[in-house]
Amino acid sequence: MATFDIFNNDAFSVSQLTQTIVDLPRVPTMLGDMGIFREYGITTPTMMIERTGSKLNLVPAAPRGGVGNTLQRNNRKLIPISTNHLPQQDTILADVVYGVRAFGSETEVQAMQTVVRQRLDLMKQNIDLTMEYHRIGALKGLVKDADGSTTLLDVYDTFGMTQTNVFFNINTANTSANPKENSIKLKRQMRNALGGRGFSRVRVMCSESFFDKLVAHDNMKAAWDRWQDGNFNRQDQSTVDFEFAGVVYTVYEGIIGGSQVIEDGFAYAFPEGVPGMFQTAFAPADYMETVNTMGAPYYAKQEPLPMNKGIHMESQSNPVCFNSLPEAVFKVSVAAS
Repeated sequence: MATFDIFNNDAFSVSQLTQTIVDLPRVPTMLGDMGIFREYGITTPTMMIERTGSKLNLVPAAPRGGVGNTLQRNNRKLIPISTNHLPQQDTILADVVYGVRAFGSETEVQAMQTVVRQRLDLMKQNIDLTMEYHRIGALKGLVKDADGSTTLLDVYDTFGMTQTNVFFNINTANTSANPKENSIKLKRQMRNALGGRGFSRVRVMCSESFFDKLVAHDNMKAAWDRWQDGNFNRQDQSTVDFEFAGVVYTVYEGIIGGSQVIEDGFAYAFPEGVPGMFQTAFAPADYMETVNTMGAPYYAKQEPLPMNKGIHMESQSNPVCFNSLPEAVFKVSVAAS
């Protein structure tokens, strides 16, 4: 019969528990799976973002040996951004350990590792889901806490900017809106907002209602039918990507916290292929073993309860998700203005 002495085994050290939670499969998350967020570790709970503006300047010609043009320096901004502490706790009581027996070739340590792994699996799923919620918030410009109301990071307020709103005028199918003109104008606005930076294409992350109104508009139906190439009546049309005039329209799949993460009638347009635009930084855990080290996405640790009545477990992540170019994300509405 197993005893709590097995938790003194190296298999339950902070490094091994952390490696276990890292190795667990992640919850499928759309923005995370797209790979648009660059992830890296930092050594402190707060990081500094430096911005020097987004515009480039033309250099006028001058005679050889003449006086050159004075360099136009943009005022640099140092912007502090704090990471978010996301801890979870659980307890393995004595009765759980009492019921673990070595069976066949399985040792007591291996059996308890299975119990611990099950607890860590659920903890990691919660962290992965929360991370996706924060990524969506960074895209939208407002990262919210789990309660849906507490603001963790207002991207536009932090960078001293206001969000650009774009109106497609497609709330009803028979409006005079021209979806092709809307898409081309969107790309041009995006190019101007990036201040000369290159990008591969524009993606519009849509709510279901936005996407439905877009493809059902009178001036879009023919293009939508051609895009489906004869499969329109046979395939699921609820979440498919739709590329039109160089813009990819995508329905965000999934519900977080019991509701859609993108508001009905709205979408968010952003450029793809801009290095470092979306970022996730991870601070180290607040353990003696980890402070002042490079942060990792997940941590896990355990310690005995008083009177040796059980094992107290904790997992945590300390991320901050943000958009370093918030001026290049537009909020798009089906409304006329």
